[in-house]
Amino acid sequence: MRECLLPLLLLLVPLPAAAETVDQAIASAPPGTRIGLLVVDDDGREIAAIRADERFVPASNTKIFTTVAAYATLDTEAPDAAGGASVRLDGRDVVLTGHGDARLSSLDGCTSDCLADLARAVAARTRVVGDVIGDDTAFPDERWPAGMSWNNMAGQYGTAVSALTIDDNVIVLTVSPGSDIGAPAIVTGDGYFRIDSRITTSAPGTTPDLGFARLPGSDMLRLTGTIPAGTAPRSLTVGIDDPAHRAAWRLAALLRAAGVRVTGRITSRHRPLTPDDDPGTRGNAPVARPPEPVALARLTPPPLAQDILHTNKVSQNLHAELLLRRVGAVGGAGSVADGQARVTAILTAAGVGPAGYDFADGSGMSNYNRITPRAAVRLLRWAAVQPWGAAWRATLPVGGQDGTLARRFANTPLAGKLFAKTGTLNAANALSGYLIAASGRTLTFSALANDMPQDASATRAVDRALLAIAAAH
Repeated sequence: MRECLLPLLLLLVPLPAAAETVDQAIASAPPGTRIGLLVVDDDGREIAAIRADERFVPASNTKIFTTVAAYATLDTEAPDAAGGASVRLDGRDVVLTGHGDARLSSLDGCTSDCLADLARAVAARTRVVGDVIGDDTAFPDERWPAGMSWNNMAGQYGTAVSALTIDDNVIVLTVSPGSDIGAPAIVTGDGYFRIDSRITTSAPGTTPDLGFARLPGSDMLRLTGTIPAGTAPRSLTVGIDDPAHRAAWRLAALLRAAGVRVTGRITSRHRPLTPDDDPGTRGNAPVARPPEPVALARLTPPPLAQDILHTNKVSQNLHAELLLRRVGAVGGAGSVADGQARVTAILTAAGVGPAGYDFADGSGMSNYNRITPRAAVRLLRWAAVQPWGAAWRATLPVGGQDGTLARRFANTPLAGKLFAKTGTLNAANALSGYLIAASGRTLTFSALANDMPQDASATRAVDRALLAIAAAH
């Protein structure tokens, strides 16, 4: 999901007038906007209810459901030994295997969960290798969710999902202006993509305008736009289609840097999705996994709690998708369907019926997702009383302080007192979580807005409504 920071003018929400009602605040949304709102007190009594049982596209509020499932299913506090990538030698070939870790890094200066450590393990054993293979068969090959716009695939918000993830499955290019106005810009990358750059140098003082496009499955990246002369270099962050191949490509580069000769190909190995990857088809029977070959070395990433904190604070789509698959791998095949089955079981335990939700992914990028405000509030109240509830709540952005709420509710009575997950997608805004009202009581809420015209924002109207409710209670 595109959790871009909205313009400052939208985020500096004025305090509602003393006489302003929730209905008046909601009515200030762009014409045509449909808003659902449910707020309950700490005893579960309804304070405000507007279309509470209608279904809305939740955008990144989907991450609430995914990360709650992760806390309820996985060991989030211990070092993440189950998720770490491993490397082994298969004859002369090097096999790099992923197990769902979202944080594997090949970047310079890496200090934790580093691909370079696996490269050193290979270099300590041999100085010549054949193929370098990226293996992501721990999960079925489901790289993009149903219902995600195809044009998002080329960017960081829609990069491919894989059990073998490297550097958030993106590549960063640097664009610098040329020496003269009208001259081609200078584009610097690492050579993974072929680049067709049409970026030119514009006059000083003009606004930079950089764009890129890549057809699915293609390694040709087309760059367009302008960059002003004399300005600092700018970055373009590009998504990739085959993370397992990219990870193998990066490992081969690190092996060469360590003095290991790579004589073979860079390849990837996937597991096709089959009917057995759907718990409904296989009758919910546990999945038997063949024993994994002995690894030469395996990484142990930090606890998953740290990753869930990052996922919710900045709304990281790829990490949420991997959490859904990891939840599904507990007794299952690690498929999206397995993850959704676990989410459904948790929602049932929380008292949420099937009419309250539909999910096609774990991050909120899919336009097929639907929830009701009541479903979100019931799950939030259920999570709050779980043994891990306080730890999970601490992963949510805080109004006026951090994450995607760093500038929202700043300089209002809810600064530091609202803990909620945001959501932004085409014609969809969402905010669900907890707030501390003027009385000191904790309220649980879900505000979902859809159908704004021309992708306008309903954020200001929602925030004014929450401020009015907090002031009155």
